[in-house]
Amino acid sequence: MKWIILVAIILAVIWLSKRSKSASVNQNQQKKNQEKSVSESKTYVTRQGQSVEADDVFHAWTSGSLSKMVDALESKTNLIDRHFLLMGIVDQAYKNRSVNENAALLQSVSEMHIAEFPTIKPALEKEMDGILPRVTTFQKYATFLTEKAEYEKAIEVCEQAIAHGLHDGTKSGFEGRIERIKKKMPV
Repeated sequence: MKWIILVAIILAVIWLSKRSKSASVNQNQQKKNQEKSVSESKTYVTRQGQSVEADDVFHAWTSGSLSKMVDALESKTNLIDRHFLLMGIVDQAYKNRSVNENAALLQSVSEMHIAEFPTIKPALEKEMDGILPRVTTFQKYATFLTEKAEYEKAIEVCEQAIAHGLHDGTKSGFEGRIERIKKKMPV
C-alpha cells in the first residue's frame, strides 16, 4: 500500500513538473510573438488625403538623428517627407554650425531645400489645407550667411522667402530681417 502511495506521489510530481514546463514554454512563446508583432508593426501616415505606409525618409526625419537623415537624402519619397527631411537636416546642422562639417552640410542642404521649394510648396499647401507651415530653412540659412558676412546672399534668401509668402515667426518678418542685415553691411 505504501508503494502505491509513493508511486502516486512520484507521478503527481512528474505531472506537475511537465505542466509547469509547458506553461513556461507557452509564456515564452507568447512573449516572443508579442515582440515579433511589435517589431513588425507598421507606421502609417496621411499623405495627399490617403493613409500610406511610412517610408525610410519619414522614419529618418522623425528620428531627429542627423546621421539617419543624411543617409536618407538620396531616398525617393513624397514631397512632404522630403521637405521635412531637408528642414530637419538644416535644423540639426544649424545647432552645431561652428563645426566645419555641419556648416558645409547646412549650406548645401539649405541651398538644395530652397531650390526644391517651388516644387514642394504646392504639395505642402495642399497637405496643410492651404496654410504654409513655418519653413525654418530660410531664416536659419539667412542667419548663417549673415554670420559669414555674405549679406547680399542672405538678403536674396529672405526675398525668396517673401516671394513664397513665408513668415519667420518674428514680429517684423523677413522684411525686418532684411533691414537688420542691411544695418550690418559695411558702408
